[in-house]
Amino acid sequence: MLRKIFIIVFVILILGLIGYKLAANKKIMDAQKALPPTTNLVIPVNVTVAAPTNFNDSLIKTGTLIPFKEADINAIASGKLVSVNFNLGTMVSQGQTVANLDSRTLQLNLQQAILNKNKVEKDVKRNDTLYAGNATTLVDVQNTKLNYENTLNQIDLLHKQISDNEIKTPISGQIVTKLKEAGEFVSAGSSLGHIVDMSSIKVDVLVNEADVYSLKTGQSVIVTTDIYPQVSFPGHINFISDKGDATHNYLVEVTLQNSAAHPLKAGTFAYVNFQRKSSGTAILIPRSSLLEGTQTPKVYIVENDKAVTKDIIIGSELGDLIEVRSGLNAGDKVITGGQVNLKEGSLVKAVISGDTGD
Repeated sequence: MLRKIFIIVFVILILGLIGYKLAANKKIMDAQKALPPTTNLVIPVNVTVAAPTNFNDSLIKTGTLIPFKEADINAIASGKLVSVNFNLGTMVSQGQTVANLDSRTLQLNLQQAILNKNKVEKDVKRNDTLYAGNATTLVDVQNTKLNYENTLNQIDLLHKQISDNEIKTPISGQIVTKLKEAGEFVSAGSSLGHIVDMSSIKVDVLVNEADVYSLKTGQSVIVTTDIYPQVSFPGHINFISDKGDATHNYLVEVTLQNSAAHPLKAGTFAYVNFQRKSSGTAILIPRSSLLEGTQTPKVYIVENDKAVTKDIIIGSELGDLIEVRSGLNAGDKVITGGQVNLKEGSLVKAVISGDTGD
């Protein structure tokens, strides 16, 4: 009994010593990991000195080429596909029949309706003759004519249903998606494929409010691409949105004719030159200087070796540079890199762009 008690006490003492040692080691590790006080930490930042700069105010925006027209090939009726007469890359014309649904039952119904029409037509002529001789009533004559008209309507309806089983293309262009094959069942509204019309092309670009008011619908533009760097494609502004987005950018749609000599494809990056020729002098800063984007533009500047926030008003965008219309003075040191580690009043060491340092 005493031996068991001794063993238990001994185990408890060993566990206690282990726990004490672990706690002591943790304190040592925490002390080693503890960061030194950052009260006087100086953060190196890249800066550029604000100064009036001469600039050429050309307006060039980047967008993506998209088809002028595109549409799905949809079934109007339900049924089994007996033929699908297109493949990927097939060129089609608007209204061309590219697939057919099984119309055998409708054709039989149409034949029956035509036979019925011929019979009722004879009944109408016979009743007209009988009525002229007072051998039948006016009600019989009217009922026969009503049956004849109903038969004609039934024939027209069957012709329409048979026509709907011929699936036609809504636009001209190239088949770029094929979703169904012959033998499959489709319901009304099912898509069999997709067509794009690249005879004309659109480019959608976003233009800020400082520039969009200088643009007009119908205005000529020049479109270039990296695919054909030496080729310029003439185009014009087709649409300017009257409503901007949350960042005060407005959608501008440009259209141009595709070129047989230099064919363009949807999805290609394109550059739209709005051919705005003007020049001026202004303070220009890199876009990377902005803290919160162009909606509420702010920058850090260096004052007395500290980071200070400045609200600014911006103007035109000139590539990677942005015009500052107010909020900065010539000589201000605008922070262009390292802002992620800053807050108002942080101590900084300015490294002017282009300076190699000590």
